[in-house]
Parts: sequence; C-alpha cells; structure tokens
Amino acid sequence: MAEQDYDVIVVGGGGAGMCAAIEAADAGASVLLIDADTRLGGSTALSGGVYYAAGSSVQRALGIDDGPDALFEYYMTLNQYRVEASLARTLCNHAADDLEWLISLGVAFRPEDLYASGVESVPRGHQAHGHGAGITSVLDREVSRRPIDVALDTRVEGLIHTGDGGVRGIRAGGTDVHAQAVVLASGGFGANPHLLHKHYPEATAHGDWTWYIGSRHCQGDGLELGAAVGADIVGHNRGLLLTTPNFRKELEVFVPGWLVYVNREGRRFIRETAEYAVMSGAVKAQTGGSCFALFDDVARAEARPDPRFADAFASGTLSLNWVTDTLDEQVRTGRVIQADTLDDLATRCGIRPGSLTATVERYNADCAAGSDSMFFKDAAVMKPISQPPFHAVEIRPAIVCLTSTGLRIDRHATVLDGRDQPVNGLFAAGETTGGVLGERYIGGGNSIANAVVFGRIAGRSAARAAGR
Repeated sequence: MAEQDYDVIVVGGGGAGMCAAIEAADAGASVLLIDADTRLGGSTALSGGVYYAAGSSVQRALGIDDGPDALFEYYMTLNQYRVEASLARTLCNHAADDLEWLISLGVAFRPEDLYASGVESVPRGHQAHGHGAGITSVLDREVSRRPIDVALDTRVEGLIHTGDGGVRGIRAGGTDVHAQAVVLASGGFGANPHLLHKHYPEATAHGDWTWYIGSRHCQGDGLELGAAVGADIVGHNRGLLLTTPNFRKELEVFVPGWLVYVNREGRRFIRETAEYAVMSGAVKAQTGGSCFALFDDVARAEARPDPRFADAFASGTLSLNWVTDTLDEQVRTGRVIQADTLDDLATRCGIRPGSLTATVERYNADCAAGSDSMFFKDAAVMKPISQPPFHAVEIRPAIVCLTSTGLRIDRHATVLDGRDQPVNGLFAAGETTGGVLGERYIGGGNSIANAVVFGRIAGRSAARAAGR
C-alpha cells in the first residue's frame, strides 16, 4: 500500500467502521477504510441482525408508545447503574434516529419481525430482513458509492503518535499513512485467547468449553493500538456469554421449555425460558458456576425442533441440540447423564439428592395443575419428570458472543486517557470501546445499535477534528 494522506482513517470494516467511514465522507473528509479481512462486514455480518431501539417508526406502526427516556431507565436499571451514564444516554437518544437512517439507506425492518428481545415487556428488538448480512450489505454498498478508499486483507501495525500533537495516522504493511484523525472500530477480542484471559476471565473459566461466535479477525487490535498511545481501558470482565451443554461448537440461543434447570443444591433458580440477556448471569451465580438441565425418558423420545425456529435450524443459524438423535448420541459420549432413580442421578451429578427429589415432585405437581407455581413458565411447554431413566446435562455460560472491555470514550466517541483527557485525533466505536455495554446485555440488538450509533458519531467527530 503506497503512502497517501487522508483526513480520516477508519480501522475496521464492520458495522461501526462502515458507519464511521460513511459519515466522515458525507462530512467532506477524504477517508481510508482498512480491514484485516478480505471483505467488509466483520462480526455484524455474522450476527442475527437485531437492532435495539425505542421510539422507532416500526414500533409506531404497531401502535407502541415508547421512547429514549423509558429505554434509558431500563438500560441503567438492568445494569445496576454500572455503565457510563452519559454513553448509555447517548445510545438511547440516538438509537431510533439511526435505525431510521438505516431504513432510509434500504435496510428492511418489518413490523412483524419486531419482538421483545430483552427482559422488558416492550418490543424493542428490530430484526433486519436478511439478518446481519442484510445490514452490512447495504452499508458496504453505501461505502462503494462514496469516494472512500478501501484496503482489505491489511492489518494495522501501529498508530503514528506525535506526543502532544496526538494521533496522526497508521502504520500498515511497513508503510506510514498519515491522517488528521483515526477511528478505531476493529471489533472486540473474542478470537484472541490471551486477551480473553486478561480482560474477560469469566469467559475462559470453563476451559475448552469456551468458544467465540464472531469474526476470527477480532483479535483486540483496537485495544492494543489505543493502549500504546495512552488510551484508558475500561469495563474489565464484561461481555455476553450464552449457555451451552457443549455437545458441539455450534450456536444455541433458545432451549426447549420442557427442560428443568437445577443447581447443585437441587433447586430451580430461574424460568428455563428466560431471555439470554440474563440467563448466563443467573447460571454463573450458582455453586460451581453451572447448572443441570433435567428431563425424563418421555421428553427425550419426543424431543423435536421447535417449529418457531424452523428457518433458523434449516439455515444452520441455530443448533439442533435438544432433539432425540442428538440426545441419544450424547448419552453415548457421557455428556447426557442417565440414572434409573432421581437419587442416583443426583449422586452422579453432585446434586443434593433429597432436595432434587422434592424439586421434581413439586414441578410434577405444577405440570398436573397446569401452572408453574415457582417461576411462571408457560404451562404449555412443561413436561413432568416421571418416566425413568432420568437424564441430566450440565449447562455452562461459555459461548462468547461479544466482549465489552475496551477503550474509554466520551459521548463524542473521543478516546480518553487515564486522566480523562482526550487522546487528540483518536476516536473509537463499537465493540472496541468500553463503558457502553454493561454486565448485563439489555437485549438482542444492543451491540448493533452501539456499533451504528457510535460509529456514526465517531465518523462525524473525526471529520470535525480534520477540519471538515
């Protein structure tokens, strides 16, 4: 890559990076967009394509009265106020407008695909038609329509830092490329085991159970590039994990309602169909950091794919873990533990026997009564645990969806140092940043909204810093 000067260089071509490049170009800046992959899209392209927002035209079309104030209250409450309030407020304020921007570009968000993707009662999960690729294909097209230079299959080796003068470009392929401002939007570090151990030890606590669903290029470049020029890193040990039985390294988001989750004390502790936004935290809090899913032989023999997710199963987006053939296979491997009595099952799993029997008896009584008296699960999906042999599968929070440790920014996406001073000329957005996403993922679409909102802000801020 020959040396060339730009107003703005954007490092990372996922959702955040493409949004930043588009905004900087629209502000009149000359832009270079650089990515380590052979194509644009990043982890956004691999995602389910859900965008989280309140007060959108999609909601209004369904008669839903919602807005950023209610979203902010939910966001802060679920995270127990352990996020940067100014960043959360910025995200909540801009999410709906930026959804409309995506719609104006051609991304389709159909009213019938709107759903409650978190633990709130208001539907705020806007499912893009075509999933994540439906969003990134439109952004890619918009990049190509602008005078944005794109360099692919190129990893940035360092930032050009002039001390008091700030960041003034990048080094890639042994070449210095100068710019007035740089945006770091290179994603998280889920594909880097070393940084996972360092910054997200909760994710690596389960050894070889842990695996990452995002782009293999998410190596944490942005964190290390920023740290090398004095950027502060915040949000230690944060991210989003999904629970898994570890049958195989395939994605699973939804589990069947006939499973019964118990901890090592032999007690149920959550509604088994609870949203993944809170499930991993609830499981992690149990003794040993895991739980067991129970079912009997009737449930095993009748296990079929949930028809609600037929398309996802057919496309391979979701795994077929809880079906008869897979369960029988896992009985043979030993991951599904069998016993002829509940006491024997408890002993084999390390669960307190008497409590387990009492829990199952109460659950079976609830099945007969048609009401979950403990956690109010839909009675239509409940099945008693009465026919031996009885089965148990250990469940752990070990699938890494995203990492939330990153560079500290302000509401203008300016990167800050340890004294809260700007690192001049340096901006960041998306999964590269910390402080926006908290200990609890508020719902499906939190990460894409974060990428789009702060990607656009970073692009505009960088253009201004370059005098555009």
